[in-house]
Amino acid sequence: MARNNPSVAYFYDPDVGNFHYGPGHPMKPHRISLTHCLVLHYGLYKKMKVYKPYKASAHDMCRFHAEDYIDFLSRVTPRNVQGFTKYLSMFNVGDDCPVFEGMYDFCSMYTGASLESAVKLNHNLCDIAVNWSGGLHHAKKFEASGFCYVNDIVIGILELLKYHPRVLYIDIDIHHGDGVQEAFYLTDRVMTVSFHKYGNYFFPGTGDMYEIGAESGRYYSVNVPLKEGIDDQTYMQVFKPVIQSVMEFYQPTCVVLQCGADSLGSDRLGCFNLSIRGHGECVKVVKDYNLPMLVLGGGGYTKRNVARCWTYETAVLLDDEISNDLPLNEYLEYFAPDFLLHPDISTKRENLNSKQYLDSIRQTVHESLKNLNHAPSVQMQDVPPDLLTVDNTEESDPDVRNHQNEVDRRVEPANEFYDGDKDNDKDDSLLDV
Repeated sequence: MARNNPSVAYFYDPDVGNFHYGPGHPMKPHRISLTHCLVLHYGLYKKMKVYKPYKASAHDMCRFHAEDYIDFLSRVTPRNVQGFTKYLSMFNVGDDCPVFEGMYDFCSMYTGASLESAVKLNHNLCDIAVNWSGGLHHAKKFEASGFCYVNDIVIGILELLKYHPRVLYIDIDIHHGDGVQEAFYLTDRVMTVSFHKYGNYFFPGTGDMYEIGAESGRYYSVNVPLKEGIDDQTYMQVFKPVIQSVMEFYQPTCVVLQCGADSLGSDRLGCFNLSIRGHGECVKVVKDYNLPMLVLGGGGYTKRNVARCWTYETAVLLDDEISNDLPLNEYLEYFAPDFLLHPDISTKRENLNSKQYLDSIRQTVHESLKNLNHAPSVQMQDVPPDLLTVDNTEESDPDVRNHQNEVDRRVEPANEFYDGDKDNDKDDSLLDV
């Protein structure tokens, strides 16, 4: 049974969508502005508490990341990058994780939103917390990876673990959630479950079904490797039973759901065939378990469809039904020619996931989970102090507009949408989230 009228906290910084990775780069933070625009014009903000989030400090980021790596991120800029040449390869910063104007501020914004989301959940100030700017699941302790610099997910989960004995992480991005899995590979306090494309050298190359965790974390990493072309029906044939088994065996006290939208059909870098409704059905399935829930963004490179998807999923979290006809808004031309929330985004790509293949995955996962004797319990002593206090955060005006003079140096060029959002405009030298 779904909870009635869940309390939803929604985090949005009006500057977060104005960062720009560089010409031709597929990662476009502007998709967050598009999403927020639709959330506003559909009136969804009226049913949530909207917060301008806290900005994470270097100390916050070093809860997970190495100090010298965060120090590097805080100091390197496009103007001084020549002075940091030896660190670029050391920290894997370069082509697919470029140095761009305001990079550290961008990391601080999306990480702070995930951290504050966790604090509000810990203090029962909401049932569900939403940060569409977060979900950057590839970043590692010592390095950037796959367009991700700081792993806000790991930092948010570490905060949740102060109050929650068992946190479940679910990842529906088309790419394996390798950074989060690696961070918690040796512990039973966090179970990671990732549904992703695997094989044929698809980035990041991890996520085999037999990566199950080690030491205390053995059997607490669950991977569901899928083949290209999977559609709504076949995705649900594996998603629902795997999540049901995980909930039954692990009995989490809190859930973190990463909603990477590159698993949609027609994504610029993806090869799955999910509809927006199908992607949203995953959100509904998890929500209906009625656990405290942190919902994050992630990948997604056809940004008009990312915005549609995350807007629809915001409505799903609110138990609200919204019109298929998009409301009038300042970005309407991005959604031409149909101007619909649910256009046909399917491709003619063959679904290579046979019933036998999906049955074998389900069976393997179920057998692995049976090795868990019981849900682990934790002897909690004193609760560590929060990284920020909940009483100094305040609701923001959801319709705040950006101050142009603050963002000119890092704003996306006006023509980037037309050049960079075409499905055939790929830069094969770039890896993908």
